[in-house]
This record gives sequence, structure tokens and C-alpha cells, in this order.
Amino acid sequence: MLNEKQKEEIKKIVLKNALDYGTARKETALNKILSKFPELRTDIKSLSVYIEKVVVDVNLLSKDEIAKQASRFSEDFKSEEMERLEKTAKPHFFLEGAVVGNFMTRFPPEPNGPMQLGHAKVLFTEKKFAEIYDGKLALYFDDTNPDTERQEFVDAMKLDMEWLGVSYDEEYYASDNINLIYELSEKLIAQGNAYVCSCSPDDVKKSRVSGIACKHKKQEIYENMDLWRSMISTQSDEGVIVRLNNDLTALNTAMRDPTLFRIKTTPHYRQGTRYTVWPTYVFNTPIIDSIKGVTDVIRSKEFELMDELYFYILNSLSLRKPRIHSISRLEITNNLTSKRKINELIKQGLLWGYDDPRLVTIAGLRRRGVTPKAIQEFSMRFGMSKTESSIDINQLLTENKKILDNHSKRLFFIEKPLKLTVNGMTEDSSKAKLKLHPSADLGYRNYMLSNTFFINTYDANNLIAGGYLRLKDLFDVKIENINNGEITARYIEKISTAPRVQWVNEGNFITCNIYEVGNLLNNDSFNKNSLNIKEGYVESYAETLEVGEIVQFERVGFFKLDKKDKTPSFISL
Repeated sequence: MLNEKQKEEIKKIVLKNALDYGTARKETALNKILSKFPELRTDIKSLSVYIEKVVVDVNLLSKDEIAKQASRFSEDFKSEEMERLEKTAKPHFFLEGAVVGNFMTRFPPEPNGPMQLGHAKVLFTEKKFAEIYDGKLALYFDDTNPDTERQEFVDAMKLDMEWLGVSYDEEYYASDNINLIYELSEKLIAQGNAYVCSCSPDDVKKSRVSGIACKHKKQEIYENMDLWRSMISTQSDEGVIVRLNNDLTALNTAMRDPTLFRIKTTPHYRQGTRYTVWPTYVFNTPIIDSIKGVTDVIRSKEFELMDELYFYILNSLSLRKPRIHSISRLEITNNLTSKRKINELIKQGLLWGYDDPRLVTIAGLRRRGVTPKAIQEFSMRFGMSKTESSIDINQLLTENKKILDNHSKRLFFIEKPLKLTVNGMTEDSSKAKLKLHPSADLGYRNYMLSNTFFINTYDANNLIAGGYLRLKDLFDVKIENINNGEITARYIEKISTAPRVQWVNEGNFITCNIYEVGNLLNNDSFNKNSLNIKEGYVESYAETLEVGEIVQFERVGFFKLDKKDKTPSFISL
């Protein structure tokens, strides 16, 4: 049953098709609407009937009337055209000021959660520039928050990078440089550019919003130095922080006395209890970039407000300044990247874990069957664009299917089996030799056939006694009788008019489960229908597949073998 939003989208697509080509075509509209609403694939027949009616109605209109009705969608057409141009434009791979042979950038994950598709976009972009400018790519773990960081996330990040095929030239950690960061903090305090504050978090926030300084801002340098040394000697309470001493009325709110250090007594995954005073990333990151030799920082546009603070800290400490280049942040429509929200869904049992195929984590995409090549191609299409947009995950999946198409085996899957008995089969027709791919040389699957087959129930909806049917890649049959959900037919020579259907044969199939993956969110809420499980029959050749192997179930889609238990499980791509 189509909702009003879907009907409106169909009307818009059909009108645009008529505007562009003079006559609207049902096939064009059908493909586009399925791309936007893939869940409608479950009832393509009804959808086709509805679209055909809209196409007929629109084609009866005059050109002026088509243009008039289409005018109410003009803003949508303009937006879609801009998006199309953005996607098809040649990526722009150039960094202002970067020097060939004197180039170093870094991939800076915080090990507090899984790597996600957005990380991969930045990673592939950085690797591309390291190659273009004959330079280096470093792996830098920004690990100065012991409350949330874990060794397991370090290991997972490195495993994901290896799977993605991205190598790095060196590896370093912010937490290994705390003593140096302490020294530079003292320098900042000695300049009067930082002070120790014990205000509550709420009061600090109010101070930054109102622009009114707290009493600690007026402390003498020697007082701040004494308080700082008390902090690092573990004689201060957890609420004590170090703040930048700047202008609380600055137009750039990032410059309004941000926190540079805070006390955290949680043991660190790498440093143990060696330190309790930890820098925030706004302080340690520019320092680490400078001392490690980074020449060019490539980061998401969302951090642009922090650029001024980044350079202010380096100028205050007389440290070398890298160049900063901003790129658009990758946002996937109807998906989730918040670690907190993902963890909540995992705790509630609504997600399998970080490798749930509905997530855009690298682990989830890997489990779903998305290839590193597809992720790379998808990431590279954006170049250095700063245009913010929300991307449909189907763009990545389409890229992935192009890669898989030429080397994925084809099999038949029957979702709602209907028994078909074929009488009169010959000895030759009882032997099946079916190609595993229509064009690539991937071999064959061979079966000895009985006269009992199973076909999809929806393929039998329009069958009548006396009609014809072709068992795909096998032979034709003439329908003799349809009774109580079973069909009896007779083997005949092939005729050109018989509709083709997928099938499995008695004794040559196994029961399996397929997981159809949909959007994780629906209107920003968890989509309870984001993972649909269906049981059906698949050819027994599936028993020879290895876990992780990807096949195409004809007329259904690409699937990855996830588990090979008594009842194998396949996940849709």
C-alpha cells in the first residue's frame, strides 16, 4: 500500500521524465522509485500497476499542462540537479601550499569506538594526498580520555585499516607525549595565557555564554603555577581544570577560555595510573601535529571554528604550524554514527554489535559484504568538496554491486515455495548443468532431478491450466492442473512465449534464512523493520560456499553467507 509521500514522489518523477523526454516511461519511473524506496520491492507488481496509471495520465496531458503541474516541484528539481552535478564532477585533489617531497599528514582516530564510513572517507583522502605529494601518512591515536578509550578499539582500528588496504608510515600516540605536553602547559601558564579553575562545569558553561569572567581568571601567574603543580602531583580534586586565558567575549566561541586540561583518575588503557591530569584534544593535537612533522592536516569542515584556536596555541608556544584543509563531513541518511546511541541500541539487544550489517561501521560494512574497493571508490568521488549533504547508503551499495557483478555466482532462492510436479520428463531432462554466471567462467552446478520442483508462489499467481512456464535454464512445462496450492504440469519442448521462473528441485535444496537489511532509522527513531528475516529454499550448491562468500540470488539480490549452521544465514547487500 503506497503512502502519500511515495505517491507524490512517483508523480514528481513521472512529470520530470515527461518534461525531459516528451513522453514519460514506466520503466524509468519504476527504477527511480525503487532506488528511493527499496522497501517497495516486496510488491513490485502493485507498484508497476500504479506507476503505469500515472504514466498514462501524464502522457495524455499537453506540454503546457505538464509544465504547469511540474512547476510545484521546481525547487526539488533544482536541488536534485545540483546534487547530480556534485556527484558527477571530477574530484578535486589539490592542497593549497602542499609541497611534493615535503608532505606528511595523519589519520587521527580516538580509540573510543569503532571505525566508521566517515573515518574511511578521510583516511582514503589522506592516503591519496600522501601518494600525490610523495609524502607520508601517519597513524595517530588521539588517546587522552581514559574514561572511554580501550586497547580493543586500537586493535580494531588497525585491523580495519589493514582490511581497507591502507598502509601507514609511522604510528604514534598522544598519551606517550604527556610529559612534553606538561612542559608546554607550564610555558603557557608562565606567559599568563592559561589559568587553573575550580568552577563547576555549569558555571564554566555560563561564563563562556555570558562572557563574564570567574574569580580564577584574575589569579596571579605564580598562583596558577602552584595550582598546576598541585594538579599533576595528584593533590587536587577531579573538578579542577586548566583553561585558556583569552577573551570571553570573542566572536568565535571556541576561543572563549576553553578547557585545556582536566583530572581523570580512571586508569588509562596504555599508561595505567601514571597520569591523572589529561589534556583535551584542542591542546594536545596541535602540539603533536607540530612536533611529529605533520605538514598538512585534512579534517572535517565541522572543525573549522577550531582552526583559530589550533593556530593560537601553536603561536603562543612558538611551534611550527601545519596547514589545515577542510573537507565535507560524510553523513549517511537514516543511519547512526553516535557511539553513545549505538552502544544504547546494543545494550537493548536491538543491534548485534559494532559489526551489525545495518551500521556504517567498517566492521558492519565488512560483515554485510561491502568491499574495500567500493568504499574507496565511494570515498574518492567527493574529492576536497566542502559541500555538506546527506548521502544515501544505496550509492555505496550500487558501487559495490558493480564490483561484485562480474565474479559473483548465481543461485536460485525460493521464498514462498509452491510445489510443482512435472510429468513426462525424459532421461536427458532429468540432468541439469547450470552455469554459475551468465558470462564469466565460474563453472557449473550439476543436479540429478526428480519430477518435483518448488517455485515462488508469486510466480504462480497468474498461471492457468493450459498455460506455459519455463523453468529457467532448464525446460518448459504446460500447466495441467492447479489445486490446493499445488501445480501439476507436463514436460514439453521449449516455446518462445513461456515466462521464466526460478526453481529448486526436491532433494537438491536446503532451507536457509536471509536477512534483508534496511535503513537503521526512520524519522530519527530506531526502525523496527530495519532487519527482516525470511526463510526459504536455496539450491544445495550453497552447501559448497565458504562463509563470507557473496552470491546473487537471481531476481532477489546480492547476499553474503554469514553463518554456515544447520540452517545457513545470508545477509543482503
